[in-house]
Formats: sequence, C-alpha cells, structure tokens
Amino acid sequence: MDKVLDLMRWLPWYDWAAVLWFFVAWTGYATFAKRRAAQKPSILASTNRIRWEWMLQTTKREVRVVDGVVVQNLSTSPSFFASTTILIIGGLLALLSTTEKATELVRDLPFAARTTTLVFDLKLLLLLMVFIYAFFRFTWSMRQYTFGALLIGAAPEPHEFDAGVMPREAFADRAGGVMAMAAETFNDGLRAYYMSFAAIAWFFSPLAFAVGTAMVVYVLYQREFHSDVLSMLNKKA
Repeated sequence: MDKVLDLMRWLPWYDWAAVLWFFVAWTGYATFAKRRAAQKPSILASTNRIRWEWMLQTTKREVRVVDGVVVQNLSTSPSFFASTTILIIGGLLALLSTTEKATELVRDLPFAARTTTLVFDLKLLLLLMVFIYAFFRFTWSMRQYTFGALLIGAAPEPHEFDAGVMPREAFADRAGGVMAMAAETFNDGLRAYYMSFAAIAWFFSPLAFAVGTAMVVYVLYQREFHSDVLSMLNKKA
C-alpha cells in the first residue's frame, strides 16, 4: 500500500495521463473496429466471409483431410505466438528482480527518461500486463481452432446434407462462426503486440508514449480498413 501511495505521489500527472490515453485508445479502437466493420469491410470481416464459404464447401467434400490440415496450419500461428509470449513474460519477470541494474542501463540510453526504480517497475508491469493479456488470447484462439476441427470432423457426409439432415448454410454458420471467433481472438493477441511497442516508448518519455500510442492505432486502422490485401480480398472474381 505504501508503494502505491509513493507511486501516486512521485509519478507526474502527465505520466498518468499517458497511461490513461494508452488504455482508452486501445479499448476504444477495439470497439470502434467492431462497429466500423459493420459499415465498411475490414480484413477480419472479409476473411470471416471467406471462412463461411470454406465451411460451405466442406459440406460438399467426402474427404476432408485437406480441411483438417488447413485448420492445423491456422492454429500454428497462435501456438507460436503463445510460446513466444511465455518467453517474453519470463524475461520481464526476471527483469523485475533486477530493476536497479536495469534502471542504470536505461539511463545510459540516449533520450531515455531518468526515473526512479519504482517508476521503472511500473513501466515493466504495464508491459507484463500487455503480454499476459496476449498470452490468454493466443491460447484461447488455439482452443477455438480445435473446436472448429471437431465440428469439421463431426460434419455429416455430403449425401446426408443433400438429404436434408442438416442444411449446408446452418453448418457453415456454425463452423464458420467458430473459426471466425478463433481468428478474432488471435487478432486481439496481435493487437496487444502492436500496443506493446507503444508501451516501450514510455521508457523514453510520457510524450513519446502518447504519440506512440496514437501512431500504433493509426497503423492498425490503416491495415485493417485501408490495406492493399483488403482490396484484393474484396475484389470480385
């Protein structure tokens, strides 16, 4: 409790303002992106449409080995990032135990802000929180891809779809929806990685932190709503 009081006392108001702006920008952009996707196609919304078409085609195939391989390949990305995130979290925890030496090293960096050990700990804790959030999103994405693979494996045979046992569109909605949730969760984890670069800027100054946050949000917006790959995804055949 004393550390918290000391932190509130010694950390300038503009540092707190930069931290507040970081979380407002992060959560605000996530909310904006979901609402904006309903009006203007985003990369996630466009690929979700393709996932639905993929699941619809799955109902017409007797052998679905290729579909299983594709799901497995898709799950390797969140698996890789989850493993990498564990290493980053371990490194940050190790750094927290040697903050006095780390603070001295940071002071030698050009343009780095000269802060106390307590403030340096807070900056490391912010990074730690970002990567812990990313880890949970990546691991949940892995599990959701597993659920999607189960749905594909349990799908009726093509002749059963033809007989009306289950409408093809209903299966595509169900399986495609699970795949879409897995992709969205993975996107949340990637977004956390992007925001971590903004958090690193706090080691230099609160102004760099605030500007870095705005720049990361701008890059995310451009890539999700105005990228070349988005144009190609929505290009009519």
